[in-house]
Amino acid sequence: MSTQAGLSFEQAPPFLLPLLFFLTAPLFLFAAALLIVLAPESLASRWTAQALALTHALTLGFLAMAMLGALMQMLPVVAGSILPAPRLVGWSSHVLLTSGTIALMAGFLTARPAAFGLATVLLGSGFTIFLWAAAISLARATGGATVRGMRLAVLGLGLTLVLGLALALMRAGAWTPPGSAAMLAAHLSFGLLGWVLLLVIGVAFQVVPMFLITPPYPPRLSRWLTPVLFGLLLIHAVAAMLPRPAMARVAVDAGLAAAILSFAVVTLRLQARRRRKLPDVTLDFWRLGMASLIVSVGVWLAAQGWPAVAASPRYPLLLAVLFVGGFGVSVVNGMLYKIVPFLAWFHLQAQLQARAGSIPTMKDMIAGRWTRWQFRLHTAACGLLAGSLFWPPLTGAGGLLLALSACLLGLNLLSAVRRFHRHGGRFS
Repeated sequence: MSTQAGLSFEQAPPFLLPLLFFLTAPLFLFAAALLIVLAPESLASRWTAQALALTHALTLGFLAMAMLGALMQMLPVVAGSILPAPRLVGWSSHVLLTSGTIALMAGFLTARPAAFGLATVLLGSGFTIFLWAAAISLARATGGATVRGMRLAVLGLGLTLVLGLALALMRAGAWTPPGSAAMLAAHLSFGLLGWVLLLVIGVAFQVVPMFLITPPYPPRLSRWLTPVLFGLLLIHAVAAMLPRPAMARVAVDAGLAAAILSFAVVTLRLQARRRRKLPDVTLDFWRLGMASLIVSVGVWLAAQGWPAVAASPRYPLLLAVLFVGGFGVSVVNGMLYKIVPFLAWFHLQAQLQARAGSIPTMKDMIAGRWTRWQFRLHTAACGLLAGSLFWPPLTGAGGLLLALSACLLGLNLLSAVRRFHRHGGRFS
């Protein structure tokens, strides 16, 4: 058995399957940036059509696309459980989710009910196929903290999907559900915290020590963090029905903040103690992501304590820039620079049975100077977009830098693919 730190690499899917998702993600990041440049009102209010299209380009098009690709790779390797019909699941879910995200963005931008109806069918089908396969794989999986985090994240994705489809049907004119405001709030919390954050945490337990050469996470934290976070999210969703809803919500908010801050602070401390002190752009992306996560919790807590902050139209937009762009996009971007080169190197080794030195190393798959430039562009874009909420003339520059960052990310990932192909690698 070919293993590393408990990983079963002989069960890895063909390189092409996760690669489909990984190479599509930068295209949606570029689309989001283009939307900011062409429609600056996308950062003027959280409820504009452009803002909603932008949000889903980032969350569905970039984050979910990259994270589903990572799940497709990690379920067989980390959890030791192969996805059923991986080629059928990979191709069909990718096509359906890509077209469904485009249809949803078009629905927001054109306000046509038919586009929302089409998006509901496509996204519902694509996510159902993937979630069905992932649920079967996770039911058979054995493992510790990472598998537990994956299970809860997939459950969070399922809840996000159900709520999102209900909201899309409402925009399509199919129905008007009672309590739509609570449904929207639950959709946001389960999507951002129950899916994105929980999967990042679960994956971090495995990949941070493995790729960034840090000590492992404390056993107590890795055992309890994801279940506690998910439980708090469930309580938060039903807090209004509890005997003392205001008190319950304060307690849950405090618990969520403490759990999230614990993860961010511990991650930064572990990375400060890493055994390899060489410069690493993935480490920089993670540090930016953890810093943004800490600041976003601080902004959120300020809104809970000061009504004037919560009432400001800038508050939800700033929270979105910090959490989605500063945290989510940064961490996923950084991990793509480890996962894609590693998979290219691994599949070359497995296919060619190559001797040391006859194929590029992981480090050689992507030129380090270009990943460093992309990190600089991304960091500057995040800073400008956050600043544009207070001085709108910065919006165009922030969007332009984000577009350049997305293009360079795509080109960097393609350079690893070209090296893989040039050395005789087979994609399927």
